[in-house]
Amino acid sequence: IETFAHLVGTTKKTYFRLGYGFSRQRNGSVNMHAAASIAAVTGAWQYEGGGAFHSNSGIFKLNQDVLEGTAMRDPNIRHLDHSRIGPVLTGASDALYGGPPVTALLIQNTNPVNVAPEQRLVKQGFLRDDLFTCVHEQFMTDTARLADVVLPATMFLEHDDIYKGGGNQHITLGPKLIDPPEGPRTNHFVIEELAKRLGVGDRPGFGLTEKEHIDIILGKRGLGGFDSLKEQKWIDMQPDFEAAHFINGFGHPDGKFRFRPDWSGQAAPNRPPRSMGLFGPVERLPEFPDHVELIEAADEAHPFRLTTSPARNFLNSTFAETPVSKQKEGRPVLLLHPEDAAGLGLADGGRVEVGNQRGELVLHAKFFDGIQRGVVIAEGIWPNSAHERGEGINVLTGADAPAPYGGAALHDNKVWLRKPQELRA
Repeated sequence: IETFAHLVGTTKKTYFRLGYGFSRQRNGSVNMHAAASIAAVTGAWQYEGGGAFHSNSGIFKLNQDVLEGTAMRDPNIRHLDHSRIGPVLTGASDALYGGPPVTALLIQNTNPVNVAPEQRLVKQGFLRDDLFTCVHEQFMTDTARLADVVLPATMFLEHDDIYKGGGNQHITLGPKLIDPPEGPRTNHFVIEELAKRLGVGDRPGFGLTEKEHIDIILGKRGLGGFDSLKEQKWIDMQPDFEAAHFINGFGHPDGKFRFRPDWSGQAAPNRPPRSMGLFGPVERLPEFPDHVELIEAADEAHPFRLTTSPARNFLNSTFAETPVSKQKEGRPVLLLHPEDAAGLGLADGGRVEVGNQRGELVLHAKFFDGIQRGVVIAEGIWPNSAHERGEGINVLTGADAPAPYGGAALHDNKVWLRKPQELRA
């Protein structure tokens, strides 16, 4: 730690690349702010190649009001936290913000029965007799298997779209290149058909093609339209050096960096104010950058800390459905230090049971001396069916809402390890 601090303090062009996983813990927001503050203290942003970066989503400034129907948005309708879908579907009052239960779901572009925390709660919710679930998917995922209706979805080469990926400074066109097989339909088609059946198909924003939406979105930004972007292939939205490196000030009216964040001001639209206390102990967040003990710390009953980091070949659960990715990853494993394994009588490649107050599952041990003692890593995310007992790693992750904004603390779990019962003498 001291060597790292010395490098940061003496290297002018120090650059912090702060990924999304960095904040997936109960003190993640505080730590993210602290890391960004280091770059401000050292002045690293003034150098090309220096500074700190989490997301550049703010550079695109695309107006999607027509696509999203913001003119029809009702501020009284709740926005529920997807990472708390287990508590939502099992009737937790705080997850529902005191409102009525959810009785119908249309799911596109996500796989909550596999990826959401507290998997047992999620499954319990999806298996409710009074819940109707429609899943629009490309694969028969864990979520699709629990749906009442499954609609086949197109792949990215089979529909028109535009992309602005995280960390990428370009707006890129993804034009339709091939026709889908008979059956799969686009997200856009499903929403349009639902609008017709619900009697709102004549409202502003409906009745347009994907190309027309892209024309509107690009046109409002002065970037041409679908045809011009198809010819250009991409548009570079990177600001000039002075703006990108905050040479003339940061994004506040006075241009100053905020070492004292306003944690109470982080409320999202259609969510309750922080005073309702639904997003963890905001009052415990430090006034200035500092460590705060909000993590799920290891204890005598759970002496190990588990992180559920992504595997190299599984960017998300869609990749876990492709044969090449599955072949490269092999099987679900638990990385642990050889000395920790020796103390528990575990063998490299042998079965190991890992659990906590939320549940337990069996993985295969893989020794790795590149991690700290007391830390274990389960790289994923594998389908639930790939695991011995049909339950995935998110049996062990918590669905409580970290301060100040909610989200998932997927890499912040205390666990115990032991030989599976049938191997114990």
